[in-house]
Amino acid sequence: MSGSIATPLQDSLRQLHLPTFRENCHAQAVLADQKGTSFAQYLLILCEMELTDRRERRIQRRRNASKLPLAKTLSAFERGRLPKSVDRQLASLLEGDFLDRSENVLLFGPPGSGKTHLMCALGHELVLQDRAVYYSSCGLLVQRLLRAKSELLLEKELKRLGRFEALLIDDLGYVQQSREEMEVLFTLLSHRYEQQSILLTSNLVFSDWEKIFKDPMTTAAAIDRLVHHSVILELNLPSYRLEVAQRTQKKGGPRKR
Repeated sequence: MSGSIATPLQDSLRQLHLPTFRENCHAQAVLADQKGTSFAQYLLILCEMELTDRRERRIQRRRNASKLPLAKTLSAFERGRLPKSVDRQLASLLEGDFLDRSENVLLFGPPGSGKTHLMCALGHELVLQDRAVYYSSCGLLVQRLLRAKSELLLEKELKRLGRFEALLIDDLGYVQQSREEMEVLFTLLSHRYEQQSILLTSNLVFSDWEKIFKDPMTTAAAIDRLVHHSVILELNLPSYRLEVAQRTQKKGGPRKR
């Protein structure tokens, strides 16, 4: 590439916000000349490089915005522990199509069964598909909604959360909510109903949800909004953390006193 055109070309590509194109155009021009690549093929290669780099940067931004625990990925999850029926459900969910249908995913199981890890692992896979997801514990999410409500910004906060195709709520009902907390949580569920997906974990079966929503009518309405268009994963598994601790103890042998 001649010097007379290199500088103005670099300036033009900088103004067009094509950093990968700009960084690789000279090297690709040399290769194209050596291989006898056509001008159209040369441009296509550079465009593909730019698009690939943009996608990778966008996915990294989505990963940062998701607030997902970095260690809770699918590769770190012992998928072999899952019942075959649950594994088949997971395989379908990993395709990501349920987000297009605004379906919810509800994960139930006792403490330590791996439901949080599984939900987060699914979230990470959705991010790799260039999907916008957001993770939060139920307690922290409710407190944020309460602050927004006290500042008369609840509707704005709901719209902000609405930018995410999937909202991952961990440990629904782990902490017993007050009536005011229940109200903002119910408002969130209603706002996303049939609009965007909710993924949540809970160690409480539906019959115990009145502890969360305080009265039968609100409880029934909340369950109805979540269950309608949903996939339910039941992880009736022993505690993974306990299994790991037992394996570690066996491997190390009894402690010496």
